[in-house]
This record gives sequence, C-alpha cells and structure tokens, in this order.
Amino acid sequence: QVQLVESGGGLVQPGGSLRLSCAASGSISSIGVMRWYRQPAGKQRELVAHITSGGNTNYADSVKGRFTVSRDNAKNTVYLQMNSLNPADTAVYYCNALVQAYSSINWRAYWGQGTQVTVSS
Repeated sequence: QVQLVESGGGLVQPGGSLRLSCAASGSISSIGVMRWYRQPAGKQRELVAHITSGGNTNYADSVKGRFTVSRDNAKNTVYLQMNSLNPADTAVYYCNALVQAYSSINWRAYWGQGTQVTVSS
C-alpha cells in the first residue's frame, strides 16, 4: 500500500509565502512524475505544477515565477514553495504521484488527502 501525506498548508496574508510538502510512503519501488493540483471552493481541480523524476518542471501560467516545485528522491518527497501569494491562490492543494509498487510491474497514480491554503488579510 502506498500513501501520500501533505503538510504545510495554513492561513497566510497576501504577499506571504508557504511551503507545502508531500511525502510518499509504503512499498515503493519507483516514483515517476509528481504533481501538485489545487481546487478552489466550488471550482474544478487544476494542475499547478509537475516535476519528473529527472527534475524537469512545468507550471501553470497563473503561478509561473511565484511557485517552485522540487523533490527529494531519497525521501520520496515533493515540495511546493509558494511566494507572493494572493487570494486567488486560496484552495485545497493536492499532491499526485505516479508510483510503481514492489508488488506490481504496473504504475499507478496516488493522491494525497489535500491541505488547505487560505490567503487572506
């Protein structure tokens, strides 16, 4: 069984910063691409950023230049550094990872439980 656990969300003032973490645990053989999504209240989930196992990254236009995704492969952890936050960034943030478990030759996408980020004065 594989689990993803996010942490680091909270309440921050406009212009502030937060760093989200997502740690994968369980019977993991390999982890491929890792992604961050967000879902504002009443809206659809949207892709924020992704990072490949080799470190290649891509971002949604709305966060380019403000958010940075990184990963520590030794710790099976992905991070999202969020700077210059504004109220439009308020959402539940979810991590997603493509994982190959020891018990399977197949790759499967796993989701974290989500962490709330609220940007408000």
